Amino acid sequence: MFCTFDSIRPCSCGVVLLNEHIMKMKFGAIVTDGRGKIGGHVASKNRAGAYLRTKVTPVNPSTSFQQAVRNRLSGLSQAWRDLTDAQRATWNSAVEGFSRTDIFGDIKNPTGFNLYVRLNANLEVVGEAAIDEAPQPSEVANVTAGVAVVNLTGDVGTIAFTPTVPAGMAVVVRATPGQSPGKSFVKSEFRIITTLAAAATSPADIFAAYEAKFGTPVEGTRIFFQLTTVNITTGQVSVPSQTSTIVIDSV
Repeated sequence: MFCTFDSIRPCSCGVVLLNEHIMKMKFGAIVTDGRGKIGGHVASKNRAGAYLRTKVTPVNPSTSFQQAVRNRLSGLSQAWRDLTDAQRATWNSAVEGFSRTDIFGDIKNPTGFNLYVRLNANLEVVGEAAIDEAPQPSEVANVTAGVAVVNLTGDVGTIAFTPTVPAGMAVVVRATPGQSPGKSFVKSEFRIITTLAAAATSPADIFAAYEAKFGTPVEGTRIFFQLTTVNITTGQVSVPSQTSTIVIDSV
């Protein structure tokens, strides 16, 4: 049995938009798993197993990144309202073709509105025009991240990847601020720094884009990079591919 206590709205997690729920719980003989928020508590899971912690409300810094996401959501929400009934119907009828597996392994369909926002937000990030009618699901080529190098000597910053960005695709490059060199997992720290168009070849030069977003890298810190392929016709995205490197300063 699956229960959801929810207040659904578009989230501000970046290019790929998901529903945000107050709390999800999965019941067996007793509760066997949980995700999200309820009351003053947050249920989640990490490598050590499931846990419940006290909910902490963070300070909202209203960063330029957050504002850009909010503006994107606001614009797409207005654009949804401006569609014709026939156009909205295409999105409502297409949702089963874009189902996803949720955190419990159950298949879930988005709403027509959420599907419209998700795909068009991805297209906007890579500089493509919004689509008014739902597309047919299509293949998204995987571009795999390889070795990354950040060397302060010569301002070198590159990410290798394979294959060359295919026709009909674009790649969103995300990165993190410098992290502890011993860190091996990041999630919410990623921010978009640049995009790669079709036919872009490896390695990608990202030093200037990184510095514009985060400032000069700090020697000895670890930077994580993430590549996500976007189908520029449908707005669908690939599973992200990740790599990392330690910042050096040597000839």
